[in-house]
Amino acid sequence: MHWRRLNGDLIPDPIVAAVEQTILRETQAGHKLKLCIGTDSQTRGDHIDFATVIVFLREGRGGFMFIQQSSTRSAMGLKERMITEVAKSIEVAYQLCDLLEKYQVALEVHADINTDPGFKSNTALREAMGYILSMGFIFKAKPEAFASSYCADKVV
Repeated sequence: MHWRRLNGDLIPDPIVAAVEQTILRETQAGHKLKLCIGTDSQTRGDHIDFATVIVFLREGRGGFMFIQQSSTRSAMGLKERMITEVAKSIEVAYQLCDLLEKYQVALEVHADINTDPGFKSNTALREAMGYILSMGFIFKAKPEAFASSYCADKVV
């Protein structure tokens, strides 16, 4: 699966290499970075579209993101879909964790799951939080999970 920038430009390199080049470029420009990874999905007829984003935050200087989109035809309940979103985010975070440790770049994994029990997505909160934290990542849920709730949501 290919990664692209928000403007649609494809990222030709493997994602680890592209992230490393980006970290080097941004730190040489004097920016302190933090990465946030999140996934959102939309059910469309008989298939589900997913968008995973890597958001590069420049401390005090805005940010930008890399995007990967995928689709599946399997039917999933809401809870399964939420955990699949988290799994996609963790897969990317796991690929990048050694690199981010090498360059001392902070990482958060964002889940598009509401902390308010009045929302349906809350049924997956405990499992998602346990999954992310057990992998050693910092966990954020709504309303703090902007990578999944806003960035990925805009491109799915």
